[in-house]
Amino acid sequence: MVLDLAQIHALLPDAPAPASAQASLRIHGVNTLELARETDLCFAEKPEQAAAVEKSGAGAVLVPLEFPELSGPFLIRSPRPRENFFRIAALFGPEPEIRGIHRSAVVEPGAMLGEEVAIGANAVIAADVRIGDRCIIGASCYLGQGVTLGNDCIIEPNVTIQRNCRLGDRCIVHSGAVIGGDGFGFHWDGTGHRKIPQLGRVVIEDDVDIGCNSCVDRATLGETRIRRGTKIDNLVQVAHNTDIGAHVILVSQAGVAGSSTVGTGAVIAGQVAISDHVNVGAGARVGGQSGVTKDVPGGATVFGTPARPMKDTLRELAALAQLPDLLKQFRSQTQELAALRERVQTLEQNRPK
Repeated sequence: MVLDLAQIHALLPDAPAPASAQASLRIHGVNTLELARETDLCFAEKPEQAAAVEKSGAGAVLVPLEFPELSGPFLIRSPRPRENFFRIAALFGPEPEIRGIHRSAVVEPGAMLGEEVAIGANAVIAADVRIGDRCIIGASCYLGQGVTLGNDCIIEPNVTIQRNCRLGDRCIVHSGAVIGGDGFGFHWDGTGHRKIPQLGRVVIEDDVDIGCNSCVDRATLGETRIRRGTKIDNLVQVAHNTDIGAHVILVSQAGVAGSSTVGTGAVIAGQVAISDHVNVGAGARVGGQSGVTKDVPGGATVFGTPARPMKDTLRELAALAQLPDLLKQFRSQTQELAALRERVQTLEQNRPK
């Protein structure tokens, strides 16, 4: 991919036409300001970055409308430089590594493949699988019986999608993820833990991303659901019968226990643990390493273990930091009080009868 300035401006309908153009400039890729070369496009969001832009080796830089004039890279002004930069950056993404169906892939009878589907080496597609148009199935993936994929999905290498799970359009599942493994369900019968059959499924709606080595467990009965537009980081656990709302962010190493719900637009930071049967409301924010043991109202920002309003937790942490000094003060005052008591006793004993 090579773009000239005219092609770049054609991709930016909200950007004003440049006062001048460098007809010879060609953009071959994107990069950071620090590492860019003369064929790279970069972006800057604040006028305070002017010095970094000026000394950058980039060929062109997307900047906000109010950015100062300076020598150096060619400036492309836009009201949304970050958004427009990543729109252009997507054009420089890697080409698919696989095309067609590899000779070592196993596609069982009864599986239905859409148009332009690509399947990598040693992948296994079980019976009654339905794969939509233009999907890419990476090497060594396993799609169990009855799995359904919508159109334009990317299933990276070594992903397992167990029986009867359903994914919508434009989903991306990164390497090592497991969709539809058994939920963690056991019953104590007085002598041992007996496994509860996990007979449900996982439903993942459109435009969901699931990170490397994350797990979304099938429901005990019914379904575990990830709603549209949600983005799940690496190493996240979503347990059986949970309902993750639309456009939720689940950051690395977070865990959502069984039968919990997370509302639309919530952000769950890294290493957060959400207990079972808990409701996190729409738009809530849960700070990193928090333990959520009870419902969180919509729009609330909580932090700590147990999670409580952010302001309360920060106030308590500030007070906790003062404990060493307070302890020293307490010991000093205790010693002074003991000395005063001793002196009073002495005075009482020496008082004339």
